[in-house]
Amino acid sequence: MMKEFVVNHENFSQRIIAWHEQFGRKTLPWQQDKSLYKTWVSEVMLQQTQVATVIPYFKKFMRSFPTITYLANAPLDEVLHHWTGLGYYARARNLHKAAQYIRDNYAGKFPEEFDQVVNLPGIGRSTAGAILSLTLDKNFAILDGNVKRVLTRHQTIEGWTGEKAVENRLWQLAEKLTPAKQTNIFNQAMMDMGAMVCTRSKANCTECPVQLDCLALANDTVRDYPTPKAKKKIPVKTAVMLVLRENGTTLRLKQRPPAGIWGGLWCFPEYENEALCLADLHQQGIEQFDKRVLPAFRHTFSHFHFDITPLLIDVEIIETKQVMEESDVLCYNLQHPQKVGLAAATKKIITTVNKNY
Repeated sequence: MMKEFVVNHENFSQRIIAWHEQFGRKTLPWQQDKSLYKTWVSEVMLQQTQVATVIPYFKKFMRSFPTITYLANAPLDEVLHHWTGLGYYARARNLHKAAQYIRDNYAGKFPEEFDQVVNLPGIGRSTAGAILSLTLDKNFAILDGNVKRVLTRHQTIEGWTGEKAVENRLWQLAEKLTPAKQTNIFNQAMMDMGAMVCTRSKANCTECPVQLDCLALANDTVRDYPTPKAKKKIPVKTAVMLVLRENGTTLRLKQRPPAGIWGGLWCFPEYENEALCLADLHQQGIEQFDKRVLPAFRHTFSHFHFDITPLLIDVEIIETKQVMEESDVLCYNLQHPQKVGLAAATKKIITTVNKNY
């Protein structure tokens, strides 16, 4: 028989806050000399990325772009360069776009009203609430992945959290539980709880401050929550990537369109197969070259696998310079690399070439 409890909302928040005072994270880089700008950048970086991964990126980002105006005035390529390896590059493009909007409409000062914040590119309801509550202690609930996990387990809320009905129910619960005072501590504590105690696997329930009325723990169903999204067969895309190297020092990269996969990043040109790749070389007037097939690898996106076979083509001098003059083509110097945004697959191939070829 399923056990049921009635949650004391006020007591719930008090227990969470008390836990944070003793165990919560208080020394993260964005928690020092706190500002709306720092919190904003950290919250965007932390979307779908773990804290340990974000910390070095955040520190470097803040050194290069110490203010919103610095960020707004920087070339997008430079911003993407600082994001290389962090993934989900639309976050960086939206961050840059939002910084320009803040520069032009709010004199470079991050807005303090919820409606203004949530309307910025790349900022949703939870991120807006996190920025304003964590920095200014404004009374807004949050609902990131960590919070969803804590709530679904504590109240055994079934259904994939991406479904609108489930998400609405979670928002209602989050708003009931979020205290009017010390919202900043409570919200940080809920995120810390999900990251440190109520983790995806091997939840440390004995250390949980709300274990006494956790329904999933009482019914031994912690592992069943949150309800996973129904699995679909992930499609596989294949491509040959042309790694054209001139005089052993320069690679030819092509910039992707602004939207879509690897939007705005520099990548190797891709083809359906090797024959099409070689045909394109001949069309460009490149007839004399050495060819090597590099080790293939798989890059996985959220909705498909990408199997990549790099084809290293070595030439002495490229006679036809017409292509090189195009704005979306870059001569990437291996000895003196330019600070541009590289896709993760591009970076991997360049590292392979540098080490082994």
